[in-house]
Amino acid sequence: MSKPKPLILIVEDEKELAALVVEQLEQVGMLTQVFYRIAPVPRFLSQNFANLMLLDINLPDGSGLNLMDELRRANISIPVIFLTASNSEVQKVKGLEMGGDDFITKPFSFAELIARINAVLRRSETAQDTHITKNARLDEESFPFCGAEINPQRMEIIFPNGQTEKIGRKELGILVYLASNPNQVLTRPGLIHAVWGVHADIRSRSLDQYIVKIREAFGRHACDLAAFRTIHGVGYIYDVAPLAEPAPAPAPPAKASGKKKA
Repeated sequence: MSKPKPLILIVEDEKELAALVVEQLEQVGMLTQVFYRIAPVPRFLSQNFANLMLLDINLPDGSGLNLMDELRRANISIPVIFLTASNSEVQKVKGLEMGGDDFITKPFSFAELIARINAVLRRSETAQDTHITKNARLDEESFPFCGAEINPQRMEIIFPNGQTEKIGRKELGILVYLASNPNQVLTRPGLIHAVWGVHADIRSRSLDQYIVKIREAFGRHACDLAAFRTIHGVGYIYDVAPLAEPAPAPAPPAKASGKKKA
């Protein structure tokens, strides 16, 4: 099976330059999507997956840095290479601190651009090696959930009776999200997007099937799931009771008076 072609977003208002970049990238087997303004980009990325974005800093309707900030706040993650006519170190530092992956200054050679795109794509793929869902990693520490211990490194649940059961990727992602957000109502779309990604179909009933698997696993070992509740029409809550405050120490008995009655 051939490897799928990466989709590269080109957000660049210089139409001639954008057309040249499209031509060069498609010659080396990449797919492209061009935007000349910022406005349509967030909506496109909320509905579609792209492997990387080439992002001009200065665009007619705003700054590429502001677009980057908007995407991050919307939990839309995509590797970004900034394109800029400025060699400003301050601008580059700000872009990298915001999560940008690289900078390339205009004018640039297409050989350099393609090499940098491939380098970022390789780093992005490697960074996902330990991710088993959008929000869960194999190298996370174990954590408690409803009396059991969830071990991501072994992908298993250790129950209070000492028995263990293997756990699937999506079930683990669900448990990680619940345990990371206790004592608050979590919406179905929020949970789906956290585990499956922002492009997942929130109308899918897959979530319900995985929730059933989790409940059945805990039920087989007589674990109380009262803390994990369904909020009808909204989502779920993992209601962790706060630790009880220690009872105050009893007051010491009153000392008897040393005087004798007459």
